[in-house]
Amino acid sequence: MTDPLIVGWAHTKFGKAEAPDTMALMAEVALPALEHAGIAPDAVDGIFTGVYNNGFQRQDFQGALVAMGSPELAGVPFMRTENACATGSAALYAAADFIASGRGKVALVIGAEKMTAIPIADVGGVLLSASFVAEEGDTPGGFAGVFGRITDSYFQRNGDRSEELAMIAAKNHENGTRNPYAHMQKAFDLAFCNTPSDKNPLVAGPLRRTDCSLVSDGAAAIVLAAPEVAETLTRAIRFRARAQVGDMLALSRRDPTEFAGAHRVWGKALDQAGLAISDLSLVETHDCFTTAEMIEYEAMGLAPRGQGWRVIREGTTRMDGALPVNPSGGLKSRGHPIGATGVSQHVMAAMQLTGDAGAMQVPGATLAGVFNMGGTAVANYCSILEREK
Repeated sequence: MTDPLIVGWAHTKFGKAEAPDTMALMAEVALPALEHAGIAPDAVDGIFTGVYNNGFQRQDFQGALVAMGSPELAGVPFMRTENACATGSAALYAAADFIASGRGKVALVIGAEKMTAIPIADVGGVLLSASFVAEEGDTPGGFAGVFGRITDSYFQRNGDRSEELAMIAAKNHENGTRNPYAHMQKAFDLAFCNTPSDKNPLVAGPLRRTDCSLVSDGAAAIVLAAPEVAETLTRAIRFRARAQVGDMLALSRRDPTEFAGAHRVWGKALDQAGLAISDLSLVETHDCFTTAEMIEYEAMGLAPRGQGWRVIREGTTRMDGALPVNPSGGLKSRGHPIGATGVSQHVMAAMQLTGDAGAMQVPGATLAGVFNMGGTAVANYCSILEREK
C-alpha cells in the first residue's frame, strides 16, 4: 500500500458562526478545498465526514449532508466517522486507507461541528458522552470536571503546577493572535492566566477558564490524492508517518495522568518516520485543556514523566524555542469544534510546510508533528508530515 498525499485544503474561521448547522459549515469548505487542490468535483472517489454531534443538533446522517450543501458532489460515495475529539483524524485516516488500499484515487475529508446552537449549559453534558458514562457521566463541571480531577492528581504527585499551566495558556493565546482562523485572537499575559478572577474564574478543580479550550463552530477540509494524481498537481504533503493507538475508556482502568496511549502513538509514529522528536520543526497538539498539553510534552518525549511542566518553563515550546508547539494557537485559542479539530490540526501543519502560514509561520519548517486525541487519551492519532513539493 502507498499512502496518499495532502494536495489541498480549506478552513473556516472558528468561533460562533452565522452558519446555522454543519451542512452549511461543510458547504463553506467542500468546493474551496477541491479548488485549492486543482481537482474537479467529478474526480472525487469518496467523501469522508467527521462530525461528533451526539446532541449538538437534531439532524444526523452527517455524511449525506455534504452533497446537500454542495450538489456538485451528489452521487459520490460517502461515510461518516465519530471518535470523540479525534473524529476529524478518524475521517482523515479512513480516507487515507481508502486510497492506500486502491479503492479510490481522490478523497475529500471534511470535519465540522456546530456547538453553539444549544444552550451553553447543555454543552458539558453532550461532551461527557465521550467519557465512560457509567462511572464518569455525572462528573460536576462536565468534561472540564474530568480534566480538573486529572489535574488534581498530577499536582498531588508533582507539585502545584498552576503557573506552568498559565504559561501554556499565555503562549497559545499569543500564538492565536497571529492566526486569522482562530476563535480567540486576543493575548492574555501570564499574570491574567495565573490569577483567578471574575474574568478568569476557576472552572473545575485548579483549572481556570484560560486553561480550557473554547466552545466553537467551524469546519476544515483536506483533499487526499494517490501519488500518481498528486504528481500532476501544484502541492503535495506526504505522511512520513501516521499511527493510531487506543486505550481503555474508563479512567478507573488506567492511570489518567500517564496518557499511555499518547506515549505509545508518538513512539510508533517516530519509529515509522525514522526520526527523533528533536528532528521536528513544530507540533500541533491536542490542548483541550492546558493540563493535556503539559502531559503531552511527556508523551512526545520532551520530558520524563511528571516533568512536562519544565518544558514550558524552559521556553522549549514557544515560537522562539527549540520545538514550537501549537503555533496556530492550538485548541485553546484557535478553538475546538469537535469534529473539525483533527482536520484543522493537519491543515495548520500543512500550511507551515508549504510556507503559507503567514504571521504564524515557523521559519524553515520541514517536518511537522500532529497529535489528536479522543477522550482522555483514549483514541490517539499521530501524524508526521513532510513536504513532497
